[in-house]
Amino acid sequence: MEVRVLGPLVAQLDHTSVVPSAAKPRQVLALLALHAGQVVTVSTLLDELWGDAPPRTAPATLQTYIRQLRRRLATALGPTAVRGPKDVLCTRYGGYALDVAGPCDATEFQRLSAAGQTALREGSVREASVLLHQALALWRGPALADVQIGRALEVETVRLEETRLGALDARIEADMRLGRHAALLGELTALAAQHPLHETVHAQLMLALYRCGRPSHALGIYQRLRQCLIRELALEPSTRLQRLHQAILRADPVLESPEPTVSEGAAPRLRPLTPASV
Repeated sequence: MEVRVLGPLVAQLDHTSVVPSAAKPRQVLALLALHAGQVVTVSTLLDELWGDAPPRTAPATLQTYIRQLRRRLATALGPTAVRGPKDVLCTRYGGYALDVAGPCDATEFQRLSAAGQTALREGSVREASVLLHQALALWRGPALADVQIGRALEVETVRLEETRLGALDARIEADMRLGRHAALLGELTALAAQHPLHETVHAQLMLALYRCGRPSHALGIYQRLRQCLIRELALEPSTRLQRLHQAILRADPVLESPEPTVSEGAAPRLRPLTPASV
């Protein structure tokens, strides 16, 4: 069974979709898919569907949704299948579990992202860039973009988005170390607009602008972020960002880009400065 949650929900058997059109059964399937192979308790499912105000008939209604999902599974499996719908959507003590053969895209994303960030920490920058590009390519849009979100799914989608942003930061850092700052300018400009208080994104944009011969623009980005932080949070930029600002003002040679053609594992001519190291 193919399950994808990094974008609109996809769940299919032999290219036949089992995703229901009704909102609440779709919620049930999404929560089971995110925890594939694990038991999702009845109480968690009820809380996801109705929050603090479940109707008296909520447990019976949940059972109806499970039956509807199993009917869709039975249709997709066909009459000659070795496994039946109850083998795929299993009843377990206290709840239900979706038995999915193979990883879903969220699991694969987290595996690639973790491997990429480990490679980056160990100095295998080119490998890190490849792994993190592969991880982020699995995203087709916001997680569960076409699913109604309750409390349990909100926790999961927020966690996935935070993980995506961490992978994105690491991928940009890897690409910066590889000398790809010019190619990153458009992406970083858009990210800074989307995340006006995100210091790491702004630091990466400032460094990319400086390395592209645009120090005045880099300083302007700093001032814009500083004003936003003071206005919204009554905070000054972090010490790390202030050090980057001062380094740009004095045209510190350490800001120069590493050679983009440096072979994996070789020391660059100048220390590859990234926002995290300023």
